[in-house]
Amino acid sequence: MASKKEKSLGRGIDALFAENGVDAGEETVVDLTLADIRPNPYQPRQKFDTKGLNDLAASIEKTGVFQPIIVRQPDKQIQRYEILAGERRFRASKIAGKSTIPGIIREVTEEQMMEIAVLENLQREDLTPLEEAEAYDTLMTKLTLTQAQVSERLGKSRPYIANYLRLLGLPKAVKDMLQRNELSMGQARTLLSLKDKTKLVALAKRAVSEGMTVRAVEAEVNKLNGAAKKLAKKPAKKKSPFLRSTENQLQERFGTQVSINEGNKDHQGHIEIEYLSNDDLNRILDLLNIQSD
Repeated sequence: MASKKEKSLGRGIDALFAENGVDAGEETVVDLTLADIRPNPYQPRQKFDTKGLNDLAASIEKTGVFQPIIVRQPDKQIQRYEILAGERRFRASKIAGKSTIPGIIREVTEEQMMEIAVLENLQREDLTPLEEAEAYDTLMTKLTLTQAQVSERLGKSRPYIANYLRLLGLPKAVKDMLQRNELSMGQARTLLSLKDKTKLVALAKRAVSEGMTVRAVEAEVNKLNGAAKKLAKKPAKKKSPFLRSTENQLQERFGTQVSINEGNKDHQGHIEIEYLSNDDLNRILDLLNIQSD
């Protein structure tokens, strides 16, 4: 029986291989020279746990590699291979001083290779939020996919994908904090609601140094946003519970700040959707099924 995690990833790795006519029962395990292998160029994971690698290397040094890695050979005339699955075993084998590693050679397309890299790591659930966001962005950019198509292929909801992609609009300093796990996904998402973006990095640093919870960050963001509103000439009209609820639903749908402003007798009101960059605007247009030029 498939686990919930496997079911949540759309077709899954096995399905990708099956599309290419791969029968695992007919495959042969061969010894591959480590020097002839390189990591998957589309590998979204940027950090590997050093202690975990060293522990695995110690195990490999004593008992060897039991599960072969999976590679592809881009050019049949050249004895070079790219890893599809098993980069930790590859890295640990090098640390253990091994010269070869058992592997299975599969024929897959460039497109499948990208999907496999994302799927394998999502199944392990050890990507940082930023790495996961960059993985989705790579699929969209390299394969010219929309958010809806990525959502369908990976079995994730469109709002889920959109919320991760928004992280790419954060300033580099904040991205670094997120990558180092100093900031959580919840804190980063809350920071994106800050209207005055010039204060975003400073608030992120405060969140880290003071150990602020997501609720504390949210409170500070609301405080700063409230201070910004006071600068407006006209006081904001109190919104009905219906409008506040609708705003919250739209914010969850688009993964960004949304404001619904009631009009007067002459105007029916308007909806404001905030975006952080051109890429973020294209993300929102994609959710609205609007093609940008």
